[in-house]
Amino acid sequence: MGREVILKSIKENKPTSIPLPQVDLNNFIEDINLLAEFKEKVQLVGGSIQELSPSETLEEAIKNQYPNAKEIVDASKKLTSLKTISISEDTNPKDLQNIDLAIINGEFGVAENGAVWISENVFPVRVLPFITNDLVIILEKEKLCLHMHEGFSLISERERTFGVFISGPSKTADIEQCLVVGAQGAMSLSIILI
Repeated sequence: MGREVILKSIKENKPTSIPLPQVDLNNFIEDINLLAEFKEKVQLVGGSIQELSPSETLEEAIKNQYPNAKEIVDASKKLTSLKTISISEDTNPKDLQNIDLAIINGEFGVAENGAVWISENVFPVRVLPFITNDLVIILEKEKLCLHMHEGFSLISERERTFGVFISGPSKTADIEQCLVVGAQGAMSLSIILI
């Protein structure tokens, strides 16, 4: 069968569309401390999280956690001056293969699972959060939602560009039932709450 025959067959045998089920979001409302729940879930999935103390700067917190980082991309909109490598939309992703640390802004966090929504609006090269050795996400602690239903509602009206929920460092346990951290992305994820 040729390509056209296959595509025609698919169109002719397309299942009838059915509406999505209606979900009563009131069933998911919980009276919890969003910040405490978010912190717990971030640690549960292997990330680290800290709130800045009044006497500590963002730069100090990052330097203390990653003292050996030399190749640093800072896409945090000038919240720090730790950048040693400049990137733009024109940067070839292959040129980022030796990045020690990437610093980006999170748009909001989800208390249910410790995930943080990031989009290419806050970092210019899509591969950045995945190619770096270590990832720091800066998040305003007031920007938390309860669960993924609310999270999807927050992004539903966005311009349809690249975005992703990140929850913890990259990990897999598929191969011989052995947990491997950093398999498809950053070896560590640190969230700093400001």
